[in-house]
Amino acid sequence: MSSRPPREELAEKVAGEITLSDDPGATLRKWRTDFTVSQTELAEELSISSSVISDYESGRRESPGIAVVRRIVTALLDIDERRGGDRIRQYARVISAGFESDIVQDLREYPTTIPLRRFYEAIDATEVVSGTSDRISGHTVIDSIEAITRLSSEEFYRLYGQSTNRALMFTGVTRGESPLVAMRVVNPTPNAVVLHGLREEDLWKHAPDLARIDGFSLAVCDTNLETTLERLREFP
Repeated sequence: MSSRPPREELAEKVAGEITLSDDPGATLRKWRTDFTVSQTELAEELSISSSVISDYESGRRESPGIAVVRRIVTALLDIDERRGGDRIRQYARVISAGFESDIVQDLREYPTTIPLRRFYEAIDATEVVSGTSDRISGHTVIDSIEAITRLSSEEFYRLYGQSTNRALMFTGVTRGESPLVAMRVVNPTPNAVVLHGLREEDLWKHAPDLARIDGFSLAVCDTNLETTLERLREFP
């Protein structure tokens, strides 16, 4: 595991993604929104017009060079640190658990347990099966395909974070069969599982039965992923 500061690793990751992207403007926008920084805030931090940021993101302006990308990334990280460093800490939690951020898209521990209902309301999720517990103390959002194809059962369990008293959300789901079958090898299970990217009518027919057997709440959510992640960064 790297001993470099999380801020330094995150800066390298963000800058690399923007620089090497086939669509640098879209990648810049993805990271700016990931940090919940507006175009105006970023522009003020850089002492430039917000129209410059808009032009970069829309492709109206030539892709920023390495020096400009470095300034933008530094600005995003500076803003995050002034706000308390939530985004940097979240990335630190992911890498300290031994995972890449393309697998873990968000990982959060709450100051106290909260009703599961509040979590579902925040992301517009629909509960399909009630579980044995109606409270959670954190959430983990993972890319279902990356997790299932790359992780062992032990690593899969470590995705929960510090406690199984949490919600585990799988993204990139089409029916829910693969993640729920994978859940059978993990013990104990989280309090709640959310399948993101499908509606209740598209859910694998055996999914509710598996949830009942293992005692966790099962919900579906088809809200835009970027919107869902933005809501979770402001939650609870």
